[in-house]
Amino acid sequence: QLQASGGGLVQPGGCLRLSCAAAGRIFSINDMGWYRQAPGKERELVATISHGGTTNYADSVKGRFTISRDNAKKMLYLQMSSLKPEDTAVYYCRANVVDTTLYQRDWWGQGTLVTVSS
Repeated sequence: QLQASGGGLVQPGGCLRLSCAAAGRIFSINDMGWYRQAPGKERELVATISHGGTTNYADSVKGRFTISRDNAKKMLYLQMSSLKPEDTAVYYCRANVVDTTLYQRDWWGQGTLVTVSS
């Protein structure tokens, strides 16, 4: 399973770091990503990262957010800076996992709430 953490209340312009830990019967992890869902809106992609570290960002977060991963620790991170009120959302992590039976599917974390407000 995936366990996301690090959300909270932050003022506009502030920083926050999200973490996501993968645990269980994991053989390998392919690409990973962060997604978010704001109240009344659909879930949207924030950023993705391949196993080798190739990254992709939504235009709305480019230059402000940085996605990274530690393959040895099976961890995913999202460093967020220059936060804006419109970044307020529940943030979800996703990992494309090959389990020990060699079955491949997406795992999703439970979500962590980020609120940007003064």
